[in-house]
Amino acid sequence: MARAYDPKLGQRSLFDALLDAADEFGAKKEILEDQDRKPLTYRDFIRACFALGKKIGEKTAAGERVAMLLPSSVGAAVTFFALQAIGRTPVMLNFTSGARNLKAARGVADVKLILTSRRFLAQARLEELAGELEEAAKLVYLEDIRASIGLPDKLYAAAAAAAPRLFRKPVKPGDVGVILFTSGSFAAPRGVVLTQANVVTNALQVGAHIELDPAWTVFNPLPVFHSFGLTVGTVMPLLLGLKGFQYPSPLHVKMVVDLVRESQARILLATDTFMGQYVRAAGPEDLSGLILAVCGAEKVRDSTRTLMAEKFPGVTLLEGYGATEAAPVIAANKPHDNRHGAIGPLMPGMEMRLEPIEGIPEGGRLLVRGPNVMAGYLDHQGLEPPPDGWHDTGDVAVLEADGYLRLLGRAKRFAKIGGAMISLSVVAVSLTNNWPD
Repeated sequence: MARAYDPKLGQRSLFDALLDAADEFGAKKEILEDQDRKPLTYRDFIRACFALGKKIGEKTAAGERVAMLLPSSVGAAVTFFALQAIGRTPVMLNFTSGARNLKAARGVADVKLILTSRRFLAQARLEELAGELEEAAKLVYLEDIRASIGLPDKLYAAAAAAAPRLFRKPVKPGDVGVILFTSGSFAAPRGVVLTQANVVTNALQVGAHIELDPAWTVFNPLPVFHSFGLTVGTVMPLLLGLKGFQYPSPLHVKMVVDLVRESQARILLATDTFMGQYVRAAGPEDLSGLILAVCGAEKVRDSTRTLMAEKFPGVTLLEGYGATEAAPVIAANKPHDNRHGAIGPLMPGMEMRLEPIEGIPEGGRLLVRGPNVMAGYLDHQGLEPPPDGWHDTGDVAVLEADGYLRLLGRAKRFAKIGGAMISLSVVAVSLTNNWPD
């Protein structure tokens, strides 16, 4: 059975939720790994967080916002929780958005220091981008921090890992947990401020919505600057006792399918686009060990479902739905009631309403509210909370009688033609299905 949803458990800081998970599942449980194939236990992970956190703390002020320019990896997960342990706020920078947007995001969040990696910048060919960012903020490299960790730092980290609640910086559930940025919906970057409780709650909501076995491994090739890759791919496994396998890029299709097989992953996270590529590239044994293939961030195409069913009939392809502003998961199908064309019921603890739209006879504009919905948008004027806690998703949805939601498309992707509201997304899908070439 899925874990029971207890809203009180969401009212914790991220680091305290991590410590509670280590107590529940055991300090010696392997919990994190990446392509370097050096798995960490809870104890290893917490010790690394304190060692790194001590060095970052020497370079920053209490409560400071510190940016991360890193791919999904053990290093990124440790850095994220190291910042939590010392009371700094992680600001997740999208390294694919270009120097102009990154500089603007840095300005919105008032970031003075960016944590990154020379190895990553070289492999991703981002040295020029890093040079431009250095004009606005100080870049600190994880390789340099690791090289500076001496015996006193290691002794401190060992002592802190033995009594972590005495050494970690206490923060409140309502304090800021992370700042991310919307992806392309606005001309300028708009920060999304998620509280500690927002992120912890959403991880717990997923665990209460879908039965997850702590013996499973979750394979995450999605970036940590994306809320799906951060909350579901990185934080959730750590808080629910599953092993997380982090991979730095969803673009490396052959490497992803090879590592899914080698890591014996049971859950693979992806968007529809990448999932389709993985299924096409995979050999008979590559994805057959999966139990769930979970897609978000874009609608799952019928062709992806058909291909998965033909090549890997034992794998359940689940579609979910979310928004950065909801930390991000809002709704998801369930393995025992997996409906094509639907996005499933809401996460536990959430509520919704549909506002009528003239010309669209069924459904309406979807607004959601709940403990995972953001504190607000951040811009140069400050924080703008959602009105009465309601987030307007901008999507048009239909609510089935039994609580399952179906999306009709983005509200701005409807056009009034001949007095009727026509979904441009439906038009595009129809054209693609009839003329795939």
